[in-house]
Amino acid sequence: MGNYIIKRLLSMIPILVGISFLSFILINLSPSDPAEVALRVNEVTPTAGAVAEMRTELGLDKSFIERYIGWFTNSLHGDFGNSYITNKPVSNEMKLAIPATLHLALVSLLIILVVSITAAVLCTVYEGTIIDRLIRGIVFLSEAIPSFWIGLLLMWLFAVKLNLLPTSGMESPGSVILPAVTLSLAYISTYVRLLRNNMVQNKLENYVLYARARGLKERKILQHIFKNSLQSSIAALGMSIPKLIAGTVIVENIFAWPGVGRLCITAIFNHDYPIIQAYVLLMAVLFVGFNLLVDIITMLLDPRIRKEA
Repeated sequence: MGNYIIKRLLSMIPILVGISFLSFILINLSPSDPAEVALRVNEVTPTAGAVAEMRTELGLDKSFIERYIGWFTNSLHGDFGNSYITNKPVSNEMKLAIPATLHLALVSLLIILVVSITAAVLCTVYEGTIIDRLIRGIVFLSEAIPSFWIGLLLMWLFAVKLNLLPTSGMESPGSVILPAVTLSLAYISTYVRLLRNNMVQNKLENYVLYARARGLKERKILQHIFKNSLQSSIAALGMSIPKLIAGTVIVENIFAWPGVGRLCITAIFNHDYPIIQAYVLLMAVLFVGFNLLVDIITMLLDPRIRKEA
């Protein structure tokens, strides 16, 4: 197990280096001159002398390889450069925005777990009945509607018509409800179907028949079925967590949530390249790290996979 983890950690190094190199290339392929952009966003006339001076200040007068190595080395120490807009360290901008995104992602994850498990268990218990069909119909409908449209509908209903919840910012504890529900709906449909199908399949296994023959209560049998159906759901959930964090871009902009997603969109519109590069690199680290974590948890849950590894 320890050797497997070490090998996976070592294999992550070239992946992250490759992702950082690609993101650095894509940013530098932009037709806009970063020095000119930095001057314009700060309302400075981009004369030839000012552009040359800014290029020197930003280190753009160096070769591509020198700039990449310098940026990557500094990134390992948490230094992503300064923002073109505020001239503040990008790491500070990220530190201010990340807590809001994590708060939104955590609340969304709790909603996903509670609703998905409850709905999947009900569908399994009442398989083939009107309750099962109704829940699956609602799940299918929620998955078919785009998240931005759901967000606008929830905003219109609960904020405009009923005046129950705020529509933007982090004004109160209730501000997270609408964006969290909007963000979680697409994931709920996935996990309800996945968990429900696994539980229905496990109901047909021999251990369920033997458990009933032993006289175990249905509630205890259902607990065994639920536990044995979790493996694929846990693997999918592990990869959904970084998606929740990285996929808050649309929701954060709809509800004016001051998180990383909104910061990245603002940086894209303002051509604030240091923030965009930092965002891409951090999201890559997040996905690769959770991929490793999911593999480790799966191995701990299933001895067969651990033996193969």
